Amino acid sequence: MTPSAHQDTFARNHLPPPKLWPELLFELPELQYPQRLNCAAEILDKAVTEKGWGERIALRGPMGTFSYRELLAQANRIARVLTEDMGLVPGNRVLLHSPNAPLMVACWLAIQKAGGIAVSTMPLLRAKELGEIIAKAQISHALYDHSLTGELELARSHQPVITRALHFQGPQGSGLEALMQGKADDFDNVDTAADDVAMIAFTSGTTGKPKGTMHFHRDVMAICDCFPRSTLKPEPDDIFCGAAPLAFTFGLGGLVLFPLRYGASSVIGVKPGPEALLQAIQDYRVTIGFSVPTGYRLALPMLPRFDIASLKKCVSAGEALPVATREAWLKATGIKLIDGIGSTEMLHIFISAAGDDIRPGAIGKPIPGYRATILDEAGNPLPPRKIGRLGVKGPTGCRYLDDSRQHDYVVNGWNVTGDTFFKDEDGYFFYQSRNDDMIITAGNNIGGPEVEDALLKHPAVSECAVVGTPDDERGQVVKAFVVLNSGHEASDELKTELQNHVKQLLAPFKYPRIIEFRHVLPRTETGKLQRFKLREEALRAQAEAEKTPTPQAAMKPHNSPHEIIQPEHWARPRGFSNGIKARGSYVSIAGQVGWDAQRRFVSSNFTAQSKQALQNVVEVVRAAGGKPEHIVRLTWYVTDKREYLAQARELGLAYLEIMGRFYPPMSVVEIAELVEDAAKVEIEATAIIPDE
Repeated sequence: MTPSAHQDTFARNHLPPPKLWPELLFELPELQYPQRLNCAAEILDKAVTEKGWGERIALRGPMGTFSYRELLAQANRIARVLTEDMGLVPGNRVLLHSPNAPLMVACWLAIQKAGGIAVSTMPLLRAKELGEIIAKAQISHALYDHSLTGELELARSHQPVITRALHFQGPQGSGLEALMQGKADDFDNVDTAADDVAMIAFTSGTTGKPKGTMHFHRDVMAICDCFPRSTLKPEPDDIFCGAAPLAFTFGLGGLVLFPLRYGASSVIGVKPGPEALLQAIQDYRVTIGFSVPTGYRLALPMLPRFDIASLKKCVSAGEALPVATREAWLKATGIKLIDGIGSTEMLHIFISAAGDDIRPGAIGKPIPGYRATILDEAGNPLPPRKIGRLGVKGPTGCRYLDDSRQHDYVVNGWNVTGDTFFKDEDGYFFYQSRNDDMIITAGNNIGGPEVEDALLKHPAVSECAVVGTPDDERGQVVKAFVVLNSGHEASDELKTELQNHVKQLLAPFKYPRIIEFRHVLPRTETGKLQRFKLREEALRAQAEAEKTPTPQAAMKPHNSPHEIIQPEHWARPRGFSNGIKARGSYVSIAGQVGWDAQRRFVSSNFTAQSKQALQNVVEVVRAAGGKPEHIVRLTWYVTDKREYLAQARELGLAYLEIMGRFYPPMSVVEIAELVEDAAKVEIEATAIIPDE
């Protein structure tokens, strides 16, 4: 690594060992950066001193308008406050805790100019969450919005490592602004190394405990010179806008770094919510919008109330973009959403497509500067159309702050993002789900976002989240949490309607067997669904249900004195739809299917399924006190009778192996849909078991 400008070497000391880093690629000419590089000097200072953009508007919004020259002067004054009044030395970590505001932007740039490391946090974080970040990053300084004083002070009381803190946007004549008044508007930027840490970004907590990701000055420049240059293609007259928090790297790039890099301007200070965003687009004649998919969907019914004719491009990222949302936005606005996948670990978007390069259902291709592949569980590349784990390489990559999960994220030089994808023969990448959101039901892999997309195409559905919930028979079943549009009431009839709706759009086994209506869904402050919370709810609900015994429904005999065989009286094989009826010495065995979810026996082969189904029948007969020769009738329900006939010889051998030379009457019935969606065959049996 290049000799560091940092006097406080905590960050460099806590980088993961180089052998655990991903392979970094700098193949494009624009990614050839000098060894000494300060990202704020490159983005802001040169905009004024070399590019002549000093009088252009950089930031605009409800808190005023700032030219590039004014923003530079503000950042320089703050850098002086940090170094002259707060004792900052290069390498110190600075907590930046504020809603989106022009002064927050100036603070972020000032921290870079002074050689500090910016640790931006979401404004809604509580003291406990702030305390964990402060402790993890050993933060010594803080700049924060006055309105957030309470939580920060409470966090400091438990984590006294912050020795200097200063508020802004407080009572007039106080805090940061008061100290800025007497400062000169120039500053000698610290000559940082390109590989000095510039920022520590904490993940948003969609999968649990957040992780700190460390990014260099070089990384900040790389994201500015990849996605916007090749895909977004902004122009100096563009006006950017979005409600994503600047602590979210999607927001930092889209609302600060990208517009400043290309001489454009950004609307800063928009309140969260689709209505406020549409109002800002109308008021400031915004041309480029940034939002998460949910924001676009919630904005759709509000569009007739606003004039958004100025809007030319819209970027969606942060979570999966449903096809239904993309199509609805195009129909309503004429604008093709630019979908992108990025991650906090990679800093910003690395797969995307725009304009005529957009392909239905695909996110896009790796943007110039990045490579991507699909990996199996062993880390080997998979061929086209095979579903696996997404691996990415480029000029940015994962470097966790002192975290053992580095071993999981970097595999054979690839950043393994935790997403499940496949790619087609043309190199387009198709999102399936987060790895931990993949639902495995009866051996079938189902991506939750695919089911969500189908549900969102129903007019009653406003939002939804799909997770897997434990099930004895199938391992997992699909459960949907649904928020309804106004004018629609939750009911059992609507549940059935939604289930049938999904069956019409997807393979029948993918439909949600359980639907729960909600008023809201759990989300991070960046708008990402927290599916892990819904999965945890499902697990807790199952645990509670298992504590309470469920009485077996009484099965009454018909004109028979014999005791009925109850399920608890025989060793019911787990993973089957077993149902028995007893009529004296007659036993009817129904629904024996050709697979076993609990034993992970799954096959699409008709003979293999039939063999398993026969074994299931015999197992239940034996559990009821009988033998195979007590079976007096077998009925085969098959989805394709021709397949049954074509494999008659193989079926005969399997039959002999399991049943011996007992041949009860048999019939074969072709049926369109079986009880179990994954099955090609189900077998019903009737047995006459002699009385003891």
